[in-house]
Amino acid sequence: MPLKHWEDPTIIVAGADEAGRGCLAGPVTAAAVILPADYHNPMLNDSKQLTVHQRDILRVEIEREAVSWAVTHISPQRIDEINILWASVEGMQQSVGKLSVTPELLLIDGNRFRPYKNIPHRCIVKGDATYYSIAAASVLAKTHRDELICTLSKEYPFYGWEKNKGYPTKEHREGIKTHGVTPWHRLTFRLSDNQTDIYFDGAKGI
Repeated sequence: MPLKHWEDPTIIVAGADEAGRGCLAGPVTAAAVILPADYHNPMLNDSKQLTVHQRDILRVEIEREAVSWAVTHISPQRIDEINILWASVEGMQQSVGKLSVTPELLLIDGNRFRPYKNIPHRCIVKGDATYYSIAAASVLAKTHRDELICTLSKEYPFYGWEKNKGYPTKEHREGIKTHGVTPWHRLTFRLSDNQTDIYFDGAKGI
């Protein structure tokens, strides 16, 4: 089904989404986007349904055309401290707080959120395949996170992050087994079958 805008075009709506919840390494990245009420692009969809090339094209357009947009990276240390769900929510809230225009309604991808200031919100399962603003946020979150993790892969080349983006692939797990963990690994996630001997480069142990 084609994406849609919120039913009332007079309301300033921000969509919010995250990327990287299921990764073993790297931040969880959240974005918030306010689009013009007449924005339309048939290519835009849930970022997981798009190619890398399509996401890169859309990122440029969204950042140019949006009324306002913001992206936030939540560190692995914070994820370990408060868990991945609430780290994702915190990232979305921080992104909303960075917007140059205050939204009157938040559309949140998924089914969990915490109230942010006095702004009403709606949680929408598969919202990134339903509303333009959430889909736009999913594209920005995904592309900004991928860009960061590819940069980190140059510093930590043993895990294939430039290909797996920190997700739990065989190559990634073999890298952990051989070289240990980095400061960018999430220590509360199951990183290996034996989590008693995976220290690396000053990262705290599990």
